[in-house]
Amino acid sequence: MSTRHALLSLLAAGPSHGYNLKRQHDACFPQARPLAYGQVYTTLQRLLRDGLVIVEGSNFDGGPERTLYRSTEEGARELARWAVEVTTPAPFVANEIFTKLVASILTDAAGIRVGGSELRTTAAAYLRSQHHAHLERVRELTALKALSGADLSTALAAEYALAHLEADLQWIATAASHIDNLTASISGSSRLTPTAKSGRNRDTGPDGSTRTSR
Repeated sequence: MSTRHALLSLLAAGPSHGYNLKRQHDACFPQARPLAYGQVYTTLQRLLRDGLVIVEGSNFDGGPERTLYRSTEEGARELARWAVEVTTPAPFVANEIFTKLVASILTDAAGIRVGGSELRTTAAAYLRSQHHAHLERVRELTALKALSGADLSTALAAEYALAHLEADLQWIATAASHIDNLTASISGSSRLTPTAKSGRNRDTGPDGSTRTSR
């Protein structure tokens, strides 16, 4: 998610300060990672540097003095351009679940130990644990959608997350059904290690004798 464009969209309604923008962001994008205040102010400084916002003034709002920021015409154009830009689907998705699956196959084959404790985790066991964690999250989001006080934004965000979780669960089931072949394939690839080369080369002389050179 583009933090700069999220803040520009919030500033489209009018001037605001960093503290309020952080609260608005977390309310409007309930399923996104909550913004840290430091991230908000860092992004605002970059927007200011790029001419996409300007300082409108200060606002006490019954508390400490806070700097008000307002979107510029350039900022409005940048937001409009970004908002209609089609997001290109990635040809491959870098998925942490798949990375950990491969890692579990490799560590299980190597029998890695740290501090005398065995860290071996079979790929099948990892997939079962991940499947359980996904189902727990599915239940949580389903309950969130069912809450009588849930607003539309929260419901739609939960629906989006559920669709991705369902896709992950389907992938986990597919991976589990091919785990033996995958293990054999990855274990075979891991053995393709480069052969160590000596720092010396042996050359053949005109008389057929050999000599060593560096």
